[in-house]
Amino acid sequence: MQFGLFSVSDITVDPTTGVEPTEQERIKAIVAIARKAEDIGLDVFALGEHHNRPFFSSSPTTTLAYIAAQTERLQLSTATTLITTNDPVKIAEDFAMLQHLSDGRVDLMLGRGNTGPVYPWFGQDIRQGIPLAIENYHLLHRLWTEDVVDWEGKFRTPLTSFTSTPRPLDDVAPFVWHGSIRSPEIAEQAAYYGDGFFANNIFWPNEHFQRLIGFYRERYEHYGHGTAAQAIVGLGGQFFIRKNSQDAVREFRPYFDNAPVYGHGPSLEEFSRETPLTVGSPQEFVDKTLSFRESFGDYQRQLFLVDHAGLPLKTVLEQLDLLGEVLPDLRAGFAEGRPADVPDAPTHASLVAARDAQVPETEAVQA
Repeated sequence: MQFGLFSVSDITVDPTTGVEPTEQERIKAIVAIARKAEDIGLDVFALGEHHNRPFFSSSPTTTLAYIAAQTERLQLSTATTLITTNDPVKIAEDFAMLQHLSDGRVDLMLGRGNTGPVYPWFGQDIRQGIPLAIENYHLLHRLWTEDVVDWEGKFRTPLTSFTSTPRPLDDVAPFVWHGSIRSPEIAEQAAYYGDGFFANNIFWPNEHFQRLIGFYRERYEHYGHGTAAQAIVGLGGQFFIRKNSQDAVREFRPYFDNAPVYGHGPSLEEFSRETPLTVGSPQEFVDKTLSFRESFGDYQRQLFLVDHAGLPLKTVLEQLDLLGEVLPDLRAGFAEGRPADVPDAPTHASLVAARDAQVPETEAVQA
C-alpha cells in the first residue's frame, strides 16, 4: 500500500491573514513539501497540471525532475497529466526522459481536466474530451511499447516510421493511472489496458465512487488481467489534524469556508460526513482513512491533498509531521487481513521483474 500527497498547485489567499503567496513562493513550497514527504516516510508525491490561474503547475515534469534530483526514493507522479490537450508524442518523450533522470521513480496519472477554456487554448474541443482521451492514449501506449510507429487518427497529423526518444527506461513504460471523477468510459479504458484507476473522491459522496470503482474492477476482470479484487485502485483524500479535534475544526474552518473549490457551499460538518475530508484528531483521521477499505475494497494507493485553500507552508509542514506520526498505524491497519493475492502498486522495479519473468511463446512451445 502506497501513501502519498498530491497537489493541485492552487495559489490562494490565506483568509486569516489576507496574504497571497507569489508564484515563486508556491513553486518553492511545492519542492519543500515533496522533500518533507520523503522525510516522513511517504511513498508518492504527485503534482497536477493546469494552464490557468489561480494555479501555477503548467509544466509538472519540470518540477518533478527538480524534485527527483533532491530525493532518493520518493515515487513521482502527476495529478493529472492532460491527455486531451497534450500531444501524446510530447508526453511519451517527457516522461521517458523523467524516467531516466529519476532512475525509474516515476509514473503518471492521465485525465481530461475540468477547465473548459484550456481546450481551445491548445486547439481542441471540449465536446471531444472522451474521444480525445481514448485516441491519444492509444497512441501514447503504442509510442512506449513499439519502437517504430505508423499512426493515423482523427485528432493529430499522421506519423510515419516514427520512434519516440528516449525509449522508456529498460524498455518498460511508466505505469499509468487513469484519473476520473465521473466518467465510466475512462474506467473502461483503464480496465482494457490493465492500467490503474484513480478515483479522486475528494468532492462527491462515497456511493458515487463505489459504483465507478466497482465498474472498473468488473471490467478489469473481464479483460483477463486478474480478479476484480486484484484491480489497481487509487483514492484521494483530505485532512486537517491537530492534537485535539476542537483545535483542528477551529483552525481549519476559515480555510474551508473561503476555499475557491468548495467554500460557500456545504458546511464543514456536512462535507466531512459525505466525503473523505477529515478535520479532527490524529486518531479520527486514522479511523476514517482505514474505513475507505470497507467502501472500496483493498486498494493500492492513497494520496492526500494538504497544501490547498491558502494554508501557509508552515502549517502544511506541521500537518505532514502529524501525518508522519500516524503513518505506521495507517500501514499496519491496511496490512491487517489484506489478502495475499492483492498486488502492491506497480513500480518500475516490479514491472521490470514481471516482464523478465514472462516466458516467450517460442520457448514455451520448445519446452
